[in-house]
Order: sequence, then C-alpha cells, then structure tokens
Amino acid sequence: MAGAAETSTHTGAETAPGAASEPGWPQAAVGQRVVCLLDWTNGLERRLLEDWVARHRPEGADVEILSVASSRRRRRRPLGPLEATLAAGGDPLLQPLRVIWLAPEREGRRKVTLRDLLKLGDPRDPDWLRARWLRFRRPESVRIIAGEPAPESDLRRRWQAQCTGESGSTEGLAGFVRRQAVLALERAERRVRGARYKVPRLVREDILARPSFRGRIASLARELGQPEAKVMRRAISNLKEIAASHSPFVIDLVIQLWNAMIRRGYDVEYDDTQIDRLRGLAAQHPIVFLPSHKSNLDHPALQWVLHENGFPPNHTAGGINMNFFPVGPLVRRAGTFFIRRSFKDDVVYKAVLQHYLDYLIEKRFPLEWYIEGGRSRSGKLLPPRFGLLAYVFDAYLRGKSEDVQLIPVSIAYDQISDVGDYAHEQLGGAKQKESLGWFIGVLRRLSNRYGRIQVRFGEPLSLAKTLGPPDPTAPPNPDETSLALQKLAFEVCVRINDATPVTQISLVCLALLGRGDRALTVDEMVTALANLVYYSHARTLPGHEAIDLESAESVQSVLDLLVESGLLTRYDEGPEAVYAIANERHLAAAYYRNSIIHYFVNASIAELALLRAAEVDVPDRKKEFWDEAMRLRDLLKFEFFFPEKEHFRHDVDEELKLHDPHWEQHLEGDAELLLNLFPKIRPLSSHRILRPFLESYRVVGDVLEQLEPDGSTETADLLPRCMALGRQYQLQRHIKRAESISQVLFGTALKLARNRDLLGPDGPELPARRAALAGEIRDAIRRTNAIEAMVRGRHAGLVKLGND
Repeated sequence: MAGAAETSTHTGAETAPGAASEPGWPQAAVGQRVVCLLDWTNGLERRLLEDWVARHRPEGADVEILSVASSRRRRRRPLGPLEATLAAGGDPLLQPLRVIWLAPEREGRRKVTLRDLLKLGDPRDPDWLRARWLRFRRPESVRIIAGEPAPESDLRRRWQAQCTGESGSTEGLAGFVRRQAVLALERAERRVRGARYKVPRLVREDILARPSFRGRIASLARELGQPEAKVMRRAISNLKEIAASHSPFVIDLVIQLWNAMIRRGYDVEYDDTQIDRLRGLAAQHPIVFLPSHKSNLDHPALQWVLHENGFPPNHTAGGINMNFFPVGPLVRRAGTFFIRRSFKDDVVYKAVLQHYLDYLIEKRFPLEWYIEGGRSRSGKLLPPRFGLLAYVFDAYLRGKSEDVQLIPVSIAYDQISDVGDYAHEQLGGAKQKESLGWFIGVLRRLSNRYGRIQVRFGEPLSLAKTLGPPDPTAPPNPDETSLALQKLAFEVCVRINDATPVTQISLVCLALLGRGDRALTVDEMVTALANLVYYSHARTLPGHEAIDLESAESVQSVLDLLVESGLLTRYDEGPEAVYAIANERHLAAAYYRNSIIHYFVNASIAELALLRAAEVDVPDRKKEFWDEAMRLRDLLKFEFFFPEKEHFRHDVDEELKLHDPHWEQHLEGDAELLLNLFPKIRPLSSHRILRPFLESYRVVGDVLEQLEPDGSTETADLLPRCMALGRQYQLQRHIKRAESISQVLFGTALKLARNRDLLGPDGPELPARRAALAGEIRDAIRRTNAIEAMVRGRHAGLVKLGND
C-alpha cells in the first residue's frame, strides 16, 4: 500500500506452481497492532485467508481481521468496522490479503483456452461450487497473495495530501484506505499473473472523487446556468458511456476469438527486438500506440501481438459506430472505450473525456487509436486527425506525466479481404454500415488465405524530447500549441510510412499498373520487376530481405496467388500464359501499390524536375530543377507526407546520389548532358507513381476550368461531375490509368483547389488561375509520358513529345 501508481515491469504468463512461496507475516514494529484487510468473494476464500492469519501470526501478536472488499464481484463491504479501527489510533500496520486462482498449466505456461472459457467459465474467477472443486482437485491453483503493508499514519498523510491537491480524493479516510488496499493487491497479483492483466479497477470511482473533476463540473454548471447536480448526472452518464471496463475473462475470450479469426486468413509476423524495446519504454512511461488503419483486423492483430508478449490490453478508442451487439459489449470489457463521432459543442462530454484521458496518462495505462481516424480506402496513409492526440498533448503540457511515448505502428497486409469494398466506395458506392450482419460477412471472407499481417513498430516519439519538459505554470499559447501538435502528428505519420514493409504483392501490382492494360508473360514480369527489386534492396527498404522476385518460379507463385484471389486474370490458351489486372480491379491493385508508393515519390518528383530543367532554356538549370521540385511538392502536398523544405531537398539529393554521386554536375551543362543522367536512374518511376494522381487532378482541373460562373463549388456537387468527366476521358483514352477514376483522389484534388482559393469567391482573375492549375497539371502529365517513352527506349525527340 506504499504507492498507488499502476506500474509494473513484470510480463508474461502466470507463475507456475512453486515459483512463488506463500507470503510471510509483515514486519511490524514491536507491539504494533496488525490489521489484516481481507479481499474475498466466497466463504471458502474467507476461511483460507483466516487460516493463513492463524498459521502465520506470531505468538502474542495483536491482530485484527477486517473484511473490506470483494473486488472480483465488485461488492463493497460496509466501512463501519474499518472506520472504527482507524479512529482507535495506535498507528496499526495495515496488511491487505487476497485469494487468487491460477489457470491450468499448459506447455510450461499458465493460460486459459477458449474451451476453458466456454465450458465452465474463467478458472481464475470460480463461483463457490467450482472453487471447492478446484481446491480439492487442483490445490496448486489457489494462492494467497499479500499487498505491500503500510502504517495507518502513512496512509492518513497521503489521504490528507490528496484531499488538498489537484488530483485528490473527496472520499473519507476509510474509503481511501480500502481503495489503496485494492490497488496494492492488484500490483501483487500482477507479479504472479504478469502485466498482461494490468487493468484499472476503480476508474469511475477515482475520477468522480477528484476535486479537479468536481470543480470542473461546478464551473460548467455556472457557465451553462444549470444546477450542479444536473450537470453532474450528465457527466456521470457520459463517463459511463465512454469508459472501458475490464474483465480478465473477457480479455482472454476476445484474444482467443481474435486469434481464431485472424488465423483463418493470415499468419502474423512481428520483430522480437522491437517488442523488447517497447517493453522497456512501457516500464518507464505511458505509451500511446498510433497504428495505420488498413483493415478491421488492425486492432485484433495488434492486440494479439501485444498480449502474446505479456503487454496489458491497450485502452483503445473506438468509434461509437462499432458499439453494436455483440462486438461492442465484448471489446469494451477488453479495453475499448467508445467516443462519439462529433462532440465539439458538448462541453460536458469534452470535460469528461479530458479527465478520463488524464487519468489513464497519470496511471501509465497504454492507449491506442488510429491517427488517420478512419480506414484508408486508397492504400495510402490518410492525413492525421488531431482530436485525441490534442488531449494527450495537453495532458503532458499540464504535467500529468514526465513523458509520453508515441509509438507509430505500421500494420501491413499481403492481401486485404475487404479491398473490393474500398474500390466500390472509391467509385462512389455507399459504405456498408457496421452491424452483426456486416461482422458475419467479415468472418466469412476470412475462410480464404490472404498471406501475412506484418506488425511493425516505428521509431518512438518522446514528447519530453520533442517539446521539452512540461511546465503547468506556463500561460497557454494556442497558436504555438496548434503548430506543435500538427508537426507532431505529421512526424508520427512519416514514421509509420518509414516502418511500412514492401511486399512481393505490392511490387507486382506496382509493375503491372505501370504497364497499363497490357498483359505480361512471366518472363516479362521478371524483367518489369528487376529494377523495382534492385531499388528495394539498394535502399534497404523495410521488408526487402523477404523479397524474392528474381526468378520465374518465384514470380509465377505470386501471380498464381493473385489469380486465385481474383485480382489478376490469366490467359493460357496461347503459346505462353499471360497475366493482366482483372476487369474493374485496377483500384484494388492500386491499393496494394499505394501502400509502398511513398518510397518512390521523391525519386519520381526528381525525374520530372530534371526533365523540366532539360526542356527549358534557362541560364541556371540547377535553380530551375529545385524550383520545379518545390512546385511539384506543393501540387501533391495533400497526397503525400513531405518533410520540411530543407529536409525534402536533402532527401531528393540522396535519391539521386544513389544513382550518380555527382548528379548535380549534369545540371551545369546543356540539355543533352542532363538527359544522359536518366539511363543511370533505376527505376524510372514517375509514369507509374505520379501519373494516376496527376490524371485525377487533371479531371478536377478541367471541371473547374469548365465551371459556370454561378456553378456550385461544393464538394458534394463537384464529385459527380468529376466522376462523369473521368469516365469520359477514360473512354477517350485521355486517361491511361483506370485507377485514376477515384472519388478519394478527386476529393484530395479539390482540397488543393480550395487551398489555392480556386473554389471562390468569384473574381475577374479566378478563371485564369483555374486555367493555370489545369495547365500546370497537363504539363506534368506530358513529362510522365516522356519518361514512359524513355523507359520504352524512345529517346529520340524526347523533350519535344507533345501533350497527351
């Protein structure tokens, strides 16, 4: 009972029999009375605890036994006897005691199986009848634990300090002592069971008892002009709606369900060295997992990996749309807390959420949410959402923790079972609402094999190192805080991208999409992949060591796998079998390509900038090159995560040095000298990396150029026009990439247009500025065509190639 911080360095499964001896009698001062605080659930447990006291109490010791808790059943014993003991004085030593039940030992580890849970319930929480049976048949499964003892005077001082401090308790001394006894027993139990069952027991009680919380509610009542009791009832309701509840039984049940579900379709891979590093960080600081969001299996996969390695369940933020029966009630008791999609005008709800997150940060419970907000429909990482990160950011600045470690997480799939749904939505289809029927459909799709799920942890981001030490006394600076928050979220996304592995399927899709609608033989595919594989190894991209696409046999196996999944078609009635992307499956193929596209963007921009510098007759080709690179960076800034300008220049420089350490010397001569640099670049990629985005942008640019003066510039009105014009351009072959017809890409292009004030207000210069954007995009597309011509060996007259 010496401390209340919920921390633990212990991991792994429950201790095997004999690994921990029965606790001994506490070291009390001579003549000091010992008060044993018993936490029991049934009569057998009470007798076991009383027998322990009788066996271990020293002869002549002054001992009192009080029943204070029944934590497993959430029953509270009357506080009257404890209040009388505390009022009697004499500074007794308070010793918490509890009976725990261990799971059966299997393969050297105590664990609960799905069969255990479904047959007789959780063996760690038996009812009175099963407890007697276990005591008789498996006596090694029952163990008595002792929390750290504390003298009454020490607890009284801490109670007084918390009553007067910001995070104190308004409960009486007896209630405080009981709560500390339960927390001490939780820590002792974790030393036996392992950190994977580190869960908060008294979240709502602790938060509601805090003067800071009650003071905030009183302040809001005055602001709203409502009775404080009414606002408090609303806050209690909100806290109940938000807060996760935890049950070891349900945690194990959910983990077993996740395992069964994932294993139907996938194998899960992760790096043990990354896990070990996370374990060290979690022992010192609160950690926040911020994974990418590609599939509804993201959270199950991450939760399974962490549980397997002895981590406690994350407190995971989930959208209220996922709180449907039976998934919602189950995952809430396994650590998920549900928040509303929108609550910006609900000041009471925001205050409750802030105090809930403050509590989790203070107590060092791990957090998790998707920094993108929703699932990516295109395969690329979405722009970050700042909402929950802002709460953690603010909690740190207010001194709720000395540091918070943000953990970027990339969750990559060989194939995704619901990628067809994403393609449907990109073409304007409606998103299927989450429900029990929807969940059953997800399970049915997992009857097929989809390869691997790779869980990769990026470089952690320390708030203390990034922002400096917290200073709660510093006056808030909203502008400075907002800018720092945006940079922080951006950096998390960059680190997620940096951790994302290349996969064989993503490279195959990249190669095929670069060839348009053309079908390829296996040998042609080997040739098409050669430079991509070379580049992956040369850059030592994550996952490159598992890439084996240099032989016809290895490429054949990947192609056949994609034919089986329906992504590719195979025509084998001729002399040689040829493979192509299946009809209307280009967006699905683009999804896998886009998962690794960020590794090729800077090189692709460099190619177009080099070509621009070779085309124009300017005295300073180097300046023209960098000006064009920055123009393209600005054009695509809503598609990709670019670093600061100087960092971007460094990255582009490093890309070109990979192919020619003295590449800048080519900018000092004539156009012919500059064009001689291109054969050294492996691979040339702008035509397959940037053209799909530029073609989408061209459609939007042309729609805006053709827009009537009084035409609507609302996104909802412009998207159908873009889809219609895009389909027309595809039929006319003005668009070469079928995956360019995407509501997601059109929407991003409209963000750029809005950013450049091209959606209004009307003015005499607006048509000209819209035409300038359309011309800029068409010129960039022309250069991607020139790069493609170069790849095909048509070097003659390269710079003079006309518009598409």
